[in-house]
Amino acid sequence: MIDIQKLNFTYTKKQQPLFNDLDCHLEPGSIVGLLGKNGAGKTTLLKLMIGLLYPSGGRIDVMSHDPGKRQPSFLQEVFFVSEEFHIPGISISNFVKANAPFYPRFNKELLESLLSDFELPETTSLQKLSYGQKKKFLISFALSTKCKLLVLDEPTNGLDIPSKSIFRKIMAGSLDEDQLVIISTHQVKDVENLIDKILMLENGRFIMQKDLYDISSKLNFSTATSADGEDVLYSEMVPGGYRVITPQLNGESSVDIELLFNAISNGNEKLREYVK
Repeated sequence: MIDIQKLNFTYTKKQQPLFNDLDCHLEPGSIVGLLGKNGAGKTTLLKLMIGLLYPSGGRIDVMSHDPGKRQPSFLQEVFFVSEEFHIPGISISNFVKANAPFYPRFNKELLESLLSDFELPETTSLQKLSYGQKKKFLISFALSTKCKLLVLDEPTNGLDIPSKSIFRKIMAGSLDEDQLVIISTHQVKDVENLIDKILMLENGRFIMQKDLYDISSKLNFSTATSADGEDVLYSEMVPGGYRVITPQLNGESSVDIELLFNAISNGNEKLREYVK
């Protein structure tokens, strides 16, 4: 689906490269979480994948296409929901009429169901919607295209708590096996029950590319009354005790992605060895 080899990218010749020899391979049938601190290059990488930016060197192959060529056969299988966006001042139904024909697998019945879940009438003018409501519409439209590659940049920004719950439900129930979803987010708790694989960017390279199953088979995430103990690899104080990461001894555990991200991004070398 996506194959990145020796990717280099810099915005200007006077700047240091943002990416240098970046490698990555992603297969369909999964939801990938792209994580990293501010300025790590998450949005830039997403734009390189969909052809809105062009590599300085190396190779990106997406569904056997060069994204930078922006061929119709590529664009009809890709939908990007950016954090910042512009929507014309027309009704939802007119937006759908104008844009749905570009996506051969568009599912009108699915869109109607998703709009109902988000309580968005089709006759509503998009210009009159709040930022969060516009985001809910774009997410609904994106899923309804049934594109093989869906790229979502901070999709839960602007959503209230009930809408975040609906977002998780529809993401879990609306995808096919031939689809790949990439979610870039700072709000890890909003999506951690959806994610199958983690990509973590730091200083222009991936410091983690792991399936959650592999992580849960090596690390245990739990709450403890104390952070002491030779087996504690990382801990954070929480109400009532500590969230701790320890070596996995009993098979598997649910992965606390936010705790893991904090540990790895804070330079915890013990954990980096475990998740190599």
